[in-house]
Amino acid sequence: MSRFLNWKYLVPAVLVLLLAIGYANRKTILIEAVGIITAMNRDVAANREVVWSKPSQEEAAQPRGDRPNVVFILADDLGFNDVSFFGGGLVPTPNIDALGQQGASMSNAYAGNAICAPSRAMILTGRYSTRFGFEFTPIPDGMRRIISILTEGDEDDLHPVVVNRDLGDNMTPFDEQGMDVNEKTMGEVMQEAGYQTLHIGKWHLGSTPPFRPGVRGFDESLMMEGGLYLPKDSPDVVNSMQDFDIIDKALWKILDYAVSFNDSGMFEPDRYLTDYFTEEAVKAIHANKDRPFFLYLAHWGVHTPLQATKEDFEALSHIENKRERVYAAMIRALDRSVGRVTETLEELGLDDNTIIVFTSDNGAPDYIGLPDVNEPYRGWKITLFEGGTHVPFFVKWPGEIEPGTVLDAPASHLDILPTAAAAAKAQNWEKHPIDGVNLLPYLTGEDASGPERPIFWRQGYYQAVLSDGWKMQVSNKPAKVWLYHLAEDPTEQVNLAEKRPEKVAELQALLDGFNAEQAEPAWPSAAQLPVLIDKTGAEEAQPEDEYIYWPN
Repeated sequence: MSRFLNWKYLVPAVLVLLLAIGYANRKTILIEAVGIITAMNRDVAANREVVWSKPSQEEAAQPRGDRPNVVFILADDLGFNDVSFFGGGLVPTPNIDALGQQGASMSNAYAGNAICAPSRAMILTGRYSTRFGFEFTPIPDGMRRIISILTEGDEDDLHPVVVNRDLGDNMTPFDEQGMDVNEKTMGEVMQEAGYQTLHIGKWHLGSTPPFRPGVRGFDESLMMEGGLYLPKDSPDVVNSMQDFDIIDKALWKILDYAVSFNDSGMFEPDRYLTDYFTEEAVKAIHANKDRPFFLYLAHWGVHTPLQATKEDFEALSHIENKRERVYAAMIRALDRSVGRVTETLEELGLDDNTIIVFTSDNGAPDYIGLPDVNEPYRGWKITLFEGGTHVPFFVKWPGEIEPGTVLDAPASHLDILPTAAAAAKAQNWEKHPIDGVNLLPYLTGEDASGPERPIFWRQGYYQAVLSDGWKMQVSNKPAKVWLYHLAEDPTEQVNLAEKRPEKVAELQALLDGFNAEQAEPAWPSAAQLPVLIDKTGAEEAQPEDEYIYWPN
């Protein structure tokens, strides 16, 4: 027998070959390992029925006074141009549009931040989240590890991802990165005002017992625990994976299909996630029709991973690009949700005594690879350009807000809590000074002007301020100042920083005063990600492209 076929020589040769293959594919192998370990640490049961509590006969017989129900619907990563109310969009959104047509639209509405979790913390407290250290976005531990693996060796890229690889035990675990327990939430305010408080969907403000909805003012909570809309191999799903994006790659590896109810164990929904949350919202409204209720319906749609039902996907056959078509189908499902909720209120005779608020937590991201989602504005989620912060915002309250009302003055997510509290006749509810304002006088016509105050954004060294029609962004990476006169240049085309140093100094003084009042971050930034202002994540960066770095 030839010595080349002898096991004595063959086994070492095979081992060397396997090691070489393993080294060449080490990132893929490590990522798969992280995904497997993440899945092993989670136990998701089969679907179980959710039963929403009903009022007792005595409670249902109590007079409710003039307290309206409040339904707050929050979309995730929905771009300004994703809503056809503003004249654009991939698909019509008639049910979302109807809220603005039948109520009020905020033409200059701003997200609390250009990223999800801090924005949600600000919505629920009416306060800048940096006041209580909720500055950097919580990133799942598995996702942080995958980003670290994927970016290893990329230091020579034009704009490399910067990962803090030395955090180790200094990083607070993801589940414990929660909103300060000393902050009072919208749920608590409405609870104290005599409302049954209901949460459905995303939370992202801490997952361990001190931070969960059930101890932050919500009587009942159907909480998203995973992030898949359907299992990846479901016969009813169409998936679109973005191979060019590290965030997308990480999400597909670590997310599962899971919810929990009132802190039960995790279990699977029984349908496409947007539709599941919608039908549970309908059930919750039916259960609570005889008492004042506050429903916080926090959809995951249209956040990645991009997954649509086959039915919605096939209904949009005129859209040729698959990624665009999946995304449009997700918007279609979100709009259908708004329609189901409003129809249910009408069927039960509750619509005239219910305030509906709709907005998005921030602008649409670059990492879905679609170019027009935030038009006419520049920038994306994560950036403090208008594309990241300028969001759809509608309030409908029949009999109180005239149909077609438009508020042109800047409105903020910070304003949602004080507005809801005023409608609910909540008394002495402020535990801390509130940064938001009650919008009702401006929406009902009692005051024809609009709120006048500066609005601030802070993500580590990347910060911005809007005051009296002027907006300034400042950053250390890159070291740059952007100054725009939005009253004349609403799409931020002409940077006036060098021509107007006195305006830069004026706005910097406002920003300095704001920063002096903020707390230290409750946990450090894990990574700094580059984002091109005028290109999607699917496009290659060039040296002349404008960009920012986002400290998560």
